Amino acid sequence: MTIPVSLGTWPTPLEVAPRLAVRMGLADLWFKRDDLAGLGAGGNKVRKLRYTCAEALAAGATTVITSGGPQSNHARLTAAAAARLGLRCVLVLAGPPAAHRRGNLLLDELAGAEIVWCGDRPLAEVVAVEARRRSAYVIPFGGSSPASVQGYVDCGRELRAQVPDIDRAEVVVAVGSGGMMAGLVRELGAGRVVGVDTGAVADPRAAVTGLLDGEVEPGALRIDGSQVGAGYGTVSDSVRSALSVTAREEGVFLDPTYTGRAMAALLAGSFPHGDRVVFLHSGGLPGLFGHPEFGDHMPVRPTSP
Repeated sequence: MTIPVSLGTWPTPLEVAPRLAVRMGLADLWFKRDDLAGLGAGGNKVRKLRYTCAEALAAGATTVITSGGPQSNHARLTAAAAARLGLRCVLVLAGPPAAHRRGNLLLDELAGAEIVWCGDRPLAEVVAVEARRRSAYVIPFGGSSPASVQGYVDCGRELRAQVPDIDRAEVVVAVGSGGMMAGLVRELGAGRVVGVDTGAVADPRAAVTGLLDGEVEPGALRIDGSQVGAGYGTVSDSVRSALSVTAREEGVFLDPTYTGRAMAALLAGSFPHGDRVVFLHSGGLPGLFGHPEFGDHMPVRPTSP
């Protein structure tokens, strides 16, 4: 097995969320704070990058390349990991050049990443061309690979040590490229993990099972699709409400793409669960500041006179 590089701070904290638990009628609600992993503003990609960057270094790479949307959390943390390890970093981002450097995009540039914009070309095609041209090591979209799944096996083991009777609890997690859910399923079992589809991939079941090498049948996975809405890059009213409720009840800030969707599904009771829940906070807060339209549609609470 690949020996991971030393990125981040482990174990990440487990915090109780008593006010939200009462609101949802839960006996116990915990937040697993992977947003506090330490590197580059934190987030779930740090665990994956411990393994993918180890592979890159073992291959003798001096440059890493990866891809995503303009507000990709994975791109931001790849740039941060590359800076920490003394590697050059190239980010292939979807669409035309952004008019403004906001949110994750600003942090990408602060970390020294070179950004290549795809325009109308497919991400994978541009990554392949740029990787050949620069002899760069390719880190997959979202950082999810069979090796990086081990990062969330590690997380599952942390939860076993942190949560009393973890086998009686359910873990709720957003599903993007699938690596986070795959690792947790491998360690905790398919029945203990609920994934909330964010619309990042066309078939999240296939994405997760494809990383598990046939260990789990697609039908055994618990994936809720209620929060995809109009698509991956959009923000629905239910997600805005979830961000607001979580901040006002627990002082915890979520992001509009991943954790906001997962919390919206949990608040809405979109899937059956017991009364003991671990909510995996996978980070992504910088992306909130890359959505300037978001604040224009937030409900405003009247101020006291």
